[in-house]
Amino acid sequence: MTKPHDKLRGTAAAKKTLLAGLRFTSLRLRLVVVFALVALTAAVSASGIAYWLNREAVLTRTQDSALSDFKQEMQNRAAALPEVPTQGELQHAANLMAGSSQHFSVMLMAKDENGRRVVGNSDLDAFTVADVPKSLQDAVTKKQPIDGGNKHAYHLYWQRITQDDTPYLVGGATVDDGPTGYMLKSLEPEAKDLSSLAWSLGIATALALIGSALLAQAAATTVLKPVHRLGVAARRLGEGKLDTRLRVSGTDELAELSRTFNKTAENLEKKVADMSSRDESSRRFVADMSHELRTPLTAITAVTEVLEEELDAETGSVDPMIEPAVRLVVSETRRLNDLVENLMEVTRFDAGSAKLVLDDVDLADQITACIDARAWLDAVELDAERGITARLDPRRLDVILANLIGNALKHGGSPVRVSVRVEPHERPGEGSEVVISVRDHGPGIPEDVLPHVFDRFYKASASRPRSEGSGLGLSIAMENARIHGGRIGAANSPDGGAVFTFYLPQDAGPLASAAEEDPGEAREGGAAK
Repeated sequence: MTKPHDKLRGTAAAKKTLLAGLRFTSLRLRLVVVFALVALTAAVSASGIAYWLNREAVLTRTQDSALSDFKQEMQNRAAALPEVPTQGELQHAANLMAGSSQHFSVMLMAKDENGRRVVGNSDLDAFTVADVPKSLQDAVTKKQPIDGGNKHAYHLYWQRITQDDTPYLVGGATVDDGPTGYMLKSLEPEAKDLSSLAWSLGIATALALIGSALLAQAAATTVLKPVHRLGVAARRLGEGKLDTRLRVSGTDELAELSRTFNKTAENLEKKVADMSSRDESSRRFVADMSHELRTPLTAITAVTEVLEEELDAETGSVDPMIEPAVRLVVSETRRLNDLVENLMEVTRFDAGSAKLVLDDVDLADQITACIDARAWLDAVELDAERGITARLDPRRLDVILANLIGNALKHGGSPVRVSVRVEPHERPGEGSEVVISVRDHGPGIPEDVLPHVFDRFYKASASRPRSEGSGLGLSIAMENARIHGGRIGAANSPDGGAVFTFYLPQDAGPLASAAEEDPGEAREGGAAK
């Protein structure tokens, strides 16, 4: 059955994968969008310029041809009319003029004997005086002074208009001492041609945009594939796979980046291998030294025990002059013995060979046994209900408690209060955890010392390098907590004194099983609070 925390982890992993995919896609999308925008801008600009040039060329060619024919017809037909033409004569001339190859409508206007306007129209329904803009009529009928720069009193004028969504060209001219003529030519065929051209350019622009998007996708893939490989290699390198290398091809910047990565990874692998070798040599030296010291230390310890018995004997066989020296040797031998044992314990943690031997224990009984074994009953207060059980390693729990309580008695002040409670784990779905607090009534821990209390060989007072203790007790306690999947935090109580809080899961069984499969897993633990 899937546990709730497994679902949460799976959801978190899925979110991380989704976010990583979105980040990757967003970079690809930005490249494609930039390529597409550049292509769109270029295509629209080119299409717009092409359309405008073609439009001007088509309209100018049609316009010039129509106006040229109209001007020629005005000179040939309208100029041949009598000075005072009749309406029939105007009508006949307009019909002849409209028969031109340009297929425009013609309207001729003149005045009869009575000064009234006479109009002849080739297409009365399609072209009337109302269709001619007033500004064009004024320009056509306005007589210009003749001088050196102007040899004609009247000129040809034209204008483009739109009627019922159809474009037209309107032109007009006046014959010297003759009628005034206007022409109307539809530009609808040219408008259709230009519309077809616009559609063609639009389709070409769309195809160019699609092509640019495909090219951008291909270019983005070409660019991002090495970047993706570099990201995967960097993650593998971060996971500790220092033999990770990239395949280098080409001579561009990405190839140079790959070569730089490979060189960096190679140097890092060499450095780590060198550091690991030296670290392994140091651990082996400490372990060997500790083992070598045990044999002579055992003999020395036996001698000091005999000397200590002589000191305590009623016969007083030890010379009073050398009694202080004997007691110093006994004390230092015990200290040396503790140091060697601690060093051996530390080397086992460093080598990853420390194992848990689990058992179900009653915490109140276990703490009481630890206090009683060290004759601390008078100096320690226990606040723990019986019946609070946990599955853990009793020996390592005893080491943790002995270090924390002994440290509180040595550097704090009695009474030392030990309390036990059960709380939900800080990570949802991880079950419950046991919280054991050890509080003293001393001056507390200086703020500059708090971050270092669990460091190996760290002592708060540099002026007391030979003070009791090896400086490894709290470090060993932290390692024993971590191997259980727990943690220890140190702080100062608002009411005075230092408080060490020990958190460990109520069941260390799953962690012990994982540690058997992966020895490094046993060293994983939460950060101290």
